[in-house]
Amino acid sequence: MPSPAPEPLSPRPLTIWLVNPFDDIPGEGPPPLRTWTLARVLAARGHDVTWWTATWSHRRKAIRTAPLGIREDEGFSVRLVAVRPYEKNSSLARIGSHRDFGRTFERLVNESISSGQMERPDIILASLPPLEASEAAARLARRLDATFVLDATDNWSDTSERLLPGPGFLKRLIAPFVLGSMQKRRQAILDAADAVSAATQTYADTALAGAPASLPRHVCYVGAYPQEFAAPLRTIDHVPLPNGESTAATDSPPLECVYAGSLEAGQDLDVLPAVVRQLSAAGVNATIHVAGMGTAEAGLRRAAAGLGGSCRIEVHGLLPRQAYVSLLSRCDVGLVCVKPESLVAVPYKACDYAAAGLALVNALPGELQRLIDEHAAGVAYTAGDAASLARAITGLAADRVRLAAYRQGARRLAAAEFDREQTYPKFADWLETVSG
Repeated sequence: MPSPAPEPLSPRPLTIWLVNPFDDIPGEGPPPLRTWTLARVLAARGHDVTWWTATWSHRRKAIRTAPLGIREDEGFSVRLVAVRPYEKNSSLARIGSHRDFGRTFERLVNESISSGQMERPDIILASLPPLEASEAAARLARRLDATFVLDATDNWSDTSERLLPGPGFLKRLIAPFVLGSMQKRRQAILDAADAVSAATQTYADTALAGAPASLPRHVCYVGAYPQEFAAPLRTIDHVPLPNGESTAATDSPPLECVYAGSLEAGQDLDVLPAVVRQLSAAGVNATIHVAGMGTAEAGLRRAAAGLGGSCRIEVHGLLPRQAYVSLLSRCDVGLVCVKPESLVAVPYKACDYAAAGLALVNALPGELQRLIDEHAAGVAYTAGDAASLARAITGLAADRVRLAAYRQGARRLAAAEFDREQTYPKFADWLETVSG
């Protein structure tokens, strides 16, 4: 009788360092984003995971400290790297803060390894941007004989002109010199990478242009947790009303729309007051909820206070997670009000909207709109054009059957592309493979 086949060997536990100074760490409120989610999955598989991040929170613009008990609660460690603070995303102080991170991170690692306080890693996965962190990670990986994985989370440095300080004419003047140097540095990092992961296919295509086909690569969206949200109600085939009456009954509830996320430059928020005025003039019964924080919040609150009619803006500020989930759960439409010149491909707000089953009204051409069209999950509008956004909202308010179909399509999109419970284990599988 033949002996049974041997059980497949499990991957040996790896020492993995994640280098990302931007994402929120445990204790900072919102749910796990990219690095936190990946760290949890890897730690649950028995790997020794350390997340290197900055002492300054990019989102909250505040000093951060790592709460006690992260290792016990989450299964991984968080190491803080001292950096100078910055208040504006487009500033010399931010550039200096990134430089602080790269230098201090490299010094701390060298000291910790030489003193025996830490073991050398098998894998160093570093996010790009910022350049300084991934440059330091690439040097350390070579010195420590570790696999270096570059994680492209933005179209850096193609988006960097908007981060340069000063007025527009000065940015245009100095951009060719500054960005040329940045692009050479980015290419050097890509040349040093043993593998490349990316937060969107667009970022992967940009980063890997000209790279050898043999270079391992993987795409994992920031994603969301559809399990947090109840699925939207399914509809049956519509029975036409007699005499050609509209499918939108006069007593339909208000159309609840939401914009969630950063209230900063790069977001198409200036159009919202004009959109509300146009919708009110047309008698469209709708509410546009705004949830988030940033420099545009005060102006939106002032505009909301001066608007009246059948449509209104309600500004909520930054919401705790439970309140945020509750808000999305009672809305119908998710507004992806992002300017195309931001070069963002698939913002995290779109992932949350799809997970909540909201019809997407989207200003971004390219990858996100292709996903929306593929899954029949919403409609497009033209950024900066209040009339275009007003038409999109009016159409959904008038045709609730089409709205319901888009909401089902959004949930299909979330299940296919954004479900973190499916996508991040695949990300971890790939990392285990590239480790050799």
